[in-house]
Amino acid sequence: MLNSKILIVENERIVADDIKQRLEDLGYEVIGISGNSEDALKKTGEIKPDIILMDIILTGEVDGIKTAQQISEIYSIPFIYLTAYYDDEILKRASLTQPAGYITKPFNTVGLHAAIQMALYKQKKS
Repeated sequence: MLNSKILIVENERIVADDIKQRLEDLGYEVIGISGNSEDALKKTGEIKPDIILMDIILTGEVDGIKTAQQISEIYSIPFIYLTAYYDDEILKRASLTQPAGYITKPFNTVGLHAAIQMALYKQKKS
């Protein structure tokens, strides 16, 4: 399941570039980076990633939770929240979108890799 195509949705470019480098070092193919909901939805439709890493705080009015919900309604692509935000209200909203995982920042590469592999396995099995 390495060489899987990943879309990173992250509003901070330096963080997105760090995630991209880590993923590429692990053997994944990062096929896009988006910082806002509109671009994330457009790229998802165009490039059909195998999995999406979704930050909750995005540039613009629509957050990552709403974006993930919209993607889930249109495409059957698993997503993992990768975010610094994890209070009870956010966790409740996020859980309603049925993510493949939820990783809090700061994160480590091993945990990120494991979460991606589990999500891809689960998707392949269904």
